[in-house]
Amino acid sequence: MLTAVLLTEALLPALSRPGGRVVLLSSIAAQRGGGGPYSAAKAALHGWAYDLAAQLGPEQITVNVVSPGYVAETEFFGDRMTPEGHAKRVAATLVGRAGEPDDIAAAVRYLVGPSAGYVTGQVLGVNGGSVLGR
Repeated sequence: MLTAVLLTEALLPALSRPGGRVVLLSSIAAQRGGGGPYSAAKAALHGWAYDLAAQLGPEQITVNVVSPGYVAETEFFGDRMTPEGHAKRVAATLVGRAGEPDDIAAAVRYLVGPSAGYVTGQVLGVNGGSVLGR
């Protein structure tokens, strides 16, 4: 959380006005818990994004959060992911598969592009339906 805040605050003067974009990366753990301090830190990004969206909206700068679910092809779990853990996480999705890094990249690409100029203050869950939107 602190790193995201410090970096974003440092870059605020350099954001394009109008049309700047801020995208923060959270986690499914922020919405369902179970990760202790990690979940809390990621959840804190949501509230901070809402505040930033309200602050920067008048300058036509959007602020959003991407909240990924289980993405298999990353080093997040290191060697701790078992075949059973993988199967459990895939089974928890509505689409029956693990996420891929490209799924997350596509969400970020959308939010930073011109098509998302009217999208701000949102948490975009990219999790295959394992946690439904609120």
